[in-house]
Amino acid sequence: MKKKSVSVTLKNVTKRFKDVKGKADVIAVNGAEFVVEPGELVTLLGPSGCGKTTTLRMVAGFELPTEGQILIGDTDVTMLPPNKRDTATMFQSYGLFPHMSVYDNVAYGLKLRKVAPDEIRKRVNESLDLVGLATYGDRAPGKLSGGQQQRVALARSLIVTPSVLLLDEPLSNLDALLREQMRVEIKRIQRTLGITAIYVTHDRVEAMSLSDRVIVMKDGFIRQIGAPEQIYEEPDSRFVAGFVGKAAFFPVEIGGKDDGLWSCNLGGKEVKVAKAAPNVQTGDSAVLMARPESLRLQEHGNGHLDGKVRMNVYLGNSLESFVSTPFGEVLVQIDDPHSKRVFKEGELVSIDFNSERVRILNTDEA
Repeated sequence: MKKKSVSVTLKNVTKRFKDVKGKADVIAVNGAEFVVEPGELVTLLGPSGCGKTTTLRMVAGFELPTEGQILIGDTDVTMLPPNKRDTATMFQSYGLFPHMSVYDNVAYGLKLRKVAPDEIRKRVNESLDLVGLATYGDRAPGKLSGGQQQRVALARSLIVTPSVLLLDEPLSNLDALLREQMRVEIKRIQRTLGITAIYVTHDRVEAMSLSDRVIVMKDGFIRQIGAPEQIYEEPDSRFVAGFVGKAAFFPVEIGGKDDGLWSCNLGGKEVKVAKAAPNVQTGDSAVLMARPESLRLQEHGNGHLDGKVRMNVYLGNSLESFVSTPFGEVLVQIDDPHSKRVFKEGELVSIDFNSERVRILNTDEA
């Protein structure tokens, strides 16, 4: 089933939907530009209406771009129909034929292509084995669990050996445990086959756990592209920081930079910070972004920001303390709480910042 991996390239791709009622056109995707490398799994991540599904549909050929160019490998597919693009799309709904067995559902695409029966049998068995359903060929889809139906849909997409696999929120209909299991399976299968894949989701956990790189979108624009750890640890904007994980934001005035550390003024106290977004300048008004795990609780008056513990939430290997401060409620994560002091609800505390883990962001979100 394995074939040579190809790249997917978008060059200044825009999709504009005309308004038939005389209102302004809707720009769903605005100047999207990126390259998915051969064998890479890239996720388009963003809120509803950000343009991620429209982008995927343009790669698949279900929508044609208003401007720009789309290449699969070295082939310009911008205006080609879906059946000429060598892609397979896995949708949010499984789309299995209820009157057909699992075997016939998986074989359907090959039968349309008039592949020889012996070859169909061989490839269906390989596909079902790949997704862990080798003994389920005779079953009806209605007799399978949601996760098993999703595996059948994945096998049906892969059996036609596409150069590019497109996945449009394929796990949204599953419960939390099945989603987690299927994330692992999709990643395993994608790496086993070495297939180039583009995955669409609004779920940050899916994006972070599955992807080689993440493309964060908002209002039709690409806001940031990077590896999951880069997007999480080094967001370039407040939107990206808040969308990919829990974060607190504090207004600060930026002073100078000395020995690799920025000096920030937070409510009259100096905070040293090692990291800043590329557009941050000395003298700017900015915000200090802090993840829950980058904060520590100390005795009242000993840290950068005083507050009171409002609530503690025990999570087993960690504990979340919600602290009321003059800048709003701040979440502090305490890892391995049994080995650390945990301040009780109602206690006065002080929050300290890990200078290596917090990040300065410009207040300008344009």
